[in-house]
Amino acid sequence: MPTINVQLFEGRTVEQKRAFVKAVTEATVATLACSAGSVDIIIEDVKRENWATGGKLWSESD
Repeated sequence: MPTINVQLFEGRTVEQKRAFVKAVTEATVATLACSAGSVDIIIEDVKRENWATGGKLWSESD
């Protein structure tokens, strides 16, 4: 059973998340030849202050 963990900046709507998990599930089923019911997707909303790239917090980006 594939489990897919995704971290995103917070602020996505439920509709966006719904469309995302549908698309990822469909791609997983097609690629891994598994059933949709076996695909788990965990979405973690992350505040920009808790994510950094290149030594700089995203909350401090221009």
